[in-house]
Amino acid sequence: MMYEHPLAYLLGIEGIALLRAFVGEGDRDFVEARLAEVRRLLENEELAGAGVEVRRLDTVEGYRAWAGTYDDPGNAAFADEAVVGEIVDGLPAGVALDAACGTGRFARSLAGRGHRVIGVDSSAAMLDVARERVPEGEFRVGDLRALPVADDGVDLAVCALALTHVRDLGPVMGEFARVLRPGGHLVVSDVHPEAVARGSIPSLRDAGGRPARLASHRHLVGDYLRAALAAGLRPLRCEEPRRAAAGERPAPTGTLGPWDLWPWCLNDLVPEAAEAAAAPALLIWHFQLDLKSA
Repeated sequence: MMYEHPLAYLLGIEGIALLRAFVGEGDRDFVEARLAEVRRLLENEELAGAGVEVRRLDTVEGYRAWAGTYDDPGNAAFADEAVVGEIVDGLPAGVALDAACGTGRFARSLAGRGHRVIGVDSSAAMLDVARERVPEGEFRVGDLRALPVADDGVDLAVCALALTHVRDLGPVMGEFARVLRPGGHLVVSDVHPEAVARGSIPSLRDAGGRPARLASHRHLVGDYLRAALAAGLRPLRCEEPRRAAAGERPAPTGTLGPWDLWPWCLNDLVPEAAEAAAAPALLIWHFQLDLKSA
């Protein structure tokens, strides 16, 4: 079990904002406003007793619970689609693997770009949705560390928002290299390590309605690069998209929202600090398998 307290989150955000101010990213008025806000937070009785115990779920159990609502509008505002789409648009159509395909979000876009799509996921419930969404695709239950795909079987592999759930990136990158044809391409999007450090972990409720989090791991930017290079994958591009600018998000309410399900709504209580403490939301890589890996 994990223990989450809204004050722990809010004071952490304030602390990051103050550290940035300490090195010159905020003036005296900003620092004094943050310190005053910290005092108000500590005096807030609604926050004082709001901590909750939270279950940590593995991906199979977690995505089984999430499958029915994963594509709801509130969950589907994925910030990786523009960059991943731009990369894929520059590649010829062929056989494409959507690894950890979930409900077929990228499988559908790959099929629409003329690829013959193979989707792999550990969640049978998610695959049921994917098959309905992309009837022309071929979907298989499997694990990222042992993909049910033949050696040199695909021209392109896409893996979106999944590697944060993997403890060790090495075996997964090795599997991508195994199933790619020499010269094939790998496109990975994942939760940025700085976002994970700020609590950007998939949140849901378990079968009993209790708050739960999918097991997640914080991989440094260099961890992806080291694992890829060891597998013979050469980096071609790296992007770090940020979340929408403050003006593009709904106006803060100033009230305590459903933070046990959606922790980021706590930012509404400290919008100025949250903006100052903001980090990239995603990490997106484009790799190519070395020809000599044949």
